[in-house]
Amino acid sequence: MNDVQHILTHCRTVAVVGLSPKTHRDSYEVAEFLQNQGWRIIPVNPLAKVPRILGERVYASLTDAAAHENIDLVDCFRNSDDIPPIVDEAIALGLGAVWMQLGVEHAQAAAKARGAGLRVVENRCIKIDLARFQPGA
Repeated sequence: MNDVQHILTHCRTVAVVGLSPKTHRDSYEVAEFLQNQGWRIIPVNPLAKVPRILGERVYASLTDAAAHENIDLVDCFRNSDDIPPIVDEAIALGLGAVWMQLGVEHAQAAAKARGAGLRVVENRCIKIDLARFQPGA
């Protein structure tokens, strides 16, 4: 089973790093779609000026979120240059998978994550892949 299939089959709680409270943003639309498919989303955004997004408590960092929630997957809506510290945090927290959305990739961070045993997906949209994986979603 490849990383995409494994994540879509086994992960159900996702920390969405860079989740915007703005409903027209891709991060919001993807997180809302995941929620509607029965996934639990954990918003991570240090700049959010709201306490909740999509009904879930917003955390300032992945570390803060992991202190309160069990996280299966880190979904990254950040620039590619911002990925290494997110991967480092995911490794330090012992998380199982990192997903980098369309247009987001970082070869060195991905290799480091894989070397630490994490499942990694780069430059793909989880909403698109989930809809393909689960027809009717």
